[in-house]
Amino acid sequence: MGGVNKLFQLVGGRPLLALTLEVFQRHELVDCVVVAMAPEEIARCWEEVIHPYGLYKVVAVVAGGAERQESVYRALAYLPSACELVAVHDGGRPFLRSDLLTRCIEAAGTEGAAVAAVPVVDTVKVAGDGGSRVEHTLPRTRLWAAQTPQVFARGLLAAAYERAEKEGFTATDDSTLVERMGHPVRLVAGDEDNFKVTTPADLLRARIMAGGPAGSPRVGIGYDVHRLVPDRPLVLGGVMVPSELGLAGHSDADVLLHAIMDALLGAAAAGDIGRYFPPEDAQYAGASSLALLRRVVQILAGQGYRPLQVDSVVVAEKPRLGPFIPEMQAAVAQALGVPPGQVGIKASTNEKLGFIGAGEGMAAWAVVTIG
Repeated sequence: MGGVNKLFQLVGGRPLLALTLEVFQRHELVDCVVVAMAPEEIARCWEEVIHPYGLYKVVAVVAGGAERQESVYRALAYLPSACELVAVHDGGRPFLRSDLLTRCIEAAGTEGAAVAAVPVVDTVKVAGDGGSRVEHTLPRTRLWAAQTPQVFARGLLAAAYERAEKEGFTATDDSTLVERMGHPVRLVAGDEDNFKVTTPADLLRARIMAGGPAGSPRVGIGYDVHRLVPDRPLVLGGVMVPSELGLAGHSDADVLLHAIMDALLGAAAAGDIGRYFPPEDAQYAGASSLALLRRVVQILAGQGYRPLQVDSVVVAEKPRLGPFIPEMQAAVAQALGVPPGQVGIKASTNEKLGFIGAGEGMAAWAVVTIG
């Protein structure tokens, strides 16, 4: 999501993984936790999640494998020998309720294997003919969607994994491996809020559920200034404006769009445009700021945000910008994916004061909301 592992995305002001681990940290039946992470993110996990939030029940962060199954198998080896029951949970499910974890642990303690699951509410079709036609319809009353936690007697789960590895069998969840052993798996009524954050829309839902500033519309401000020079085109709001002078800069130097981009990134606490489009990078020489704005929108989407509204002002002594503002609004709105009525662009002069009044440069300010 936006180049950032979803487990480190902020939800309610904390990394998503921290929210998930806190459920196990607080639970009286949980003695220890082992986390499986990509090898290159193990140190980050300790530094940004475990140590800052006092998650002392985490006894190890191990290098995961290419598949989920391999990651869990590796983590099992780090559990203390006294551990009798193992709960496997997705790090991307931060809204696990304590009572659901308790019920799964108790069911597994009695029957050896238990999985949280919810009834399937949509009719499920099995596709044939390359996925273009319905082959048959499954009876919905017998269908359940598996969640986590999935809890097992340790010996049973270890044996299921050893058999799967020996036979080269891969499954998408742990209960499937246990089922192959011929052992019954108890279904425990799950929770619709115990969803897995997978897409940007899921991340936005998680932020709304977590409440606080991360779940509310956010506001950002941006400012940019460029010098006016000869032999450069004047591009403002993605529109070519006739002028004897243009703005100096590494890209097309669109001062208005640069201010809007910084405001958007600031609202998401995602840095500034220099972080993503550094002026020393040759690939951005003469780049269209409209194209860069679209990239910024993608960066925000990766964090679960989308632009809602923009208000901005360009301050320049000349040329007269009023006739070009409707075209600028349309171009910016299209890049942001919002109606033109959600984009405010104003033009003002500096009353011949300062460097702007002397015709040496232009400046722009922008205020945006995202949600």
